[in-house]
Amino acid sequence: MTTTVPRFEELAAPSHWRTVEFISDLHLQASEPATVAAWQHYLQTTQADALFILGDLFEVWVGDDALLEPGSFEAQGCAALKAAAQRLPVYFMHGNRDFLAGAAFLAHCGITGLSDPTVLGFGDQRFLLSHGDLLCLDDVDYQRFRVQARSEAWQTQFLSQPLATRRAQARGIREESEARKQSGATYADVDGPAAIAWLQAARAHTLIHGHTHRPANHMLAPGLQRVVLSDWDAAALPPRAETLRLSRAGLERIALVPMYERS
Repeated sequence: MTTTVPRFEELAAPSHWRTVEFISDLHLQASEPATVAAWQHYLQTTQADALFILGDLFEVWVGDDALLEPGSFEAQGCAALKAAAQRLPVYFMHGNRDFLAGAAFLAHCGITGLSDPTVLGFGDQRFLLSHGDLLCLDDVDYQRFRVQARSEAWQTQFLSQPLATRRAQARGIREESEARKQSGATYADVDGPAAIAWLQAARAHTLIHGHTHRPANHMLAPGLQRVVLSDWDAAALPPRAETLRLSRAGLERIALVPMYERS
């Protein structure tokens, strides 16, 4: 499967930003309280000048009206985001699990939506930001679903269903995903030539993305690299919770779970 190079949005970091941080793939859900607690602690303590969430913050998002349900997990999660957004700018990019998060979600939390992909200008460097799913070209079935699910017609039909119905469908999808994970099935990785084409078109040297749950740094070509963000699972052995910090000194991975456990 091939893909065309998409249109890139541009975001220039203000000159006073000294440190920004990137996270993705937290897959927040009520059944994973350790990860939720680590995330809340991170939001309360980060000293970054801005935070970029590159998709799959939530395990599933069934519609912004879930925020109106008293005591809902979505409302609790957004309360934490809103508090953080009062201290620092927070940017949110859709993932493959929370692509239905809409304008009401952004406004409720006081955060800014990011197009996928977006070029971040930081100092004299350009960083290409993406969730990463659009670059997993070998996952043909998912790419077909992605086109369908991002269409206005599909989303209108899905969101027209009662909230309880949507929650039930989401539970079924999660169960299928967990069964696939337990079976040892492998997932497609980012296509290297496509990533290079994106970087060249964006005039950037580094692609930062999540989605694959394979944190690593990959040299794609001379002067071109992709940096994969970590997923979060604070209950795993060993636990996983990491932010990628960008400063004038460069990129640095920061492990968060041991810091949270010591606090």
